[in-house]
Amino acid sequence: RPWAAGGARTLPQRARVEAVPLGGAMPQTSAARELVLTDCLDKIFVRDGSRSVQAQKHNRMIPLGNHCSFGDFPADLAPHAWSRVKSAAKPRITKSASTPGLGTMNAAFTGLGGATRGVAPPPPKAGARAQRPVPRNQFRIYYDRSDLPIAVSHSLQGNIAWKVDLTQLDYQHYLPLFFEGCREKEDPYRFLAVQGTYDMLEKGGAKILPVVPQLIIPIKTALSTRDEAVMATMIKLIQVLIQSGDMIGEALVPYYRQLLPMFNQYKNSSVNIGDKMDYSQRKRMNMGDLVNETLTLMETHGGEDAFINIKYMVPTYESCIHT
Repeated sequence: RPWAAGGARTLPQRARVEAVPLGGAMPQTSAARELVLTDCLDKIFVRDGSRSVQAQKHNRMIPLGNHCSFGDFPADLAPHAWSRVKSAAKPRITKSASTPGLGTMNAAFTGLGGATRGVAPPPPKAGARAQRPVPRNQFRIYYDRSDLPIAVSHSLQGNIAWKVDLTQLDYQHYLPLFFEGCREKEDPYRFLAVQGTYDMLEKGGAKILPVVPQLIIPIKTALSTRDEAVMATMIKLIQVLIQSGDMIGEALVPYYRQLLPMFNQYKNSSVNIGDKMDYSQRKRMNMGDLVNETLTLMETHGGEDAFINIKYMVPTYESCIHT
């Protein structure tokens, strides 16, 4: 009955709702789920589709993928497949602007006897931070063939379902494969690779240290894309990797020359918004802050030789230990 004997009204069992305390903490969102939410928000706010996966495929900035899990169809059966995609750009060798002779940048503005004729145009941009296409990776191929022991768990939390125990997993084979898949920008490949890497780093323990040399090439390839979304994901994984076990920070010191050139480019890459509030700082997408945080972790966990190696590759870095 809705009315109890004492006069107090009670709801039926199926109508009761547990109250959530106002000061209670919201459940944490993982990095993989945050990427999915960001894509959904981009679809809402950027209505022209310039940031969509289809637009990036059209510009050949991300892998096109296969027609099916068995590969591409023959050309005679699918003549119009990928017909709207731009053709692959071929590398061109251009003449340097500083080369003497006719045809140089300033040749048309130099008269007889060396007298100038007008103002020469400024030199072109070097393109050091221009975004590079994301290369294909083995993670996509393995997932399309169902060779990975994972699947998407369609639950409220949005996690992944492992088909094997993580403690029994072969880290020598799977951890580099998952790191390679973290440069994906298309779901479900990206979601599975990022969340799977975090799960493996959390449960890996002593299995992670022997695999560190095999992780350098996937990390360097992701950082070399100059895609800030891919770089931010990989830098966050480097932070978790350094703190996931003993001696891992010291094992990364010999590879600073492969990892830190991109850190040197983006160390001071911060947006000056004056007195405004950056409401997206919870996403941790500011490259300058991420680079400085990671360099601090590298020096803290890298041993006595870490600072001098960081200073060699990032000359503007100031030690957080030595005064």
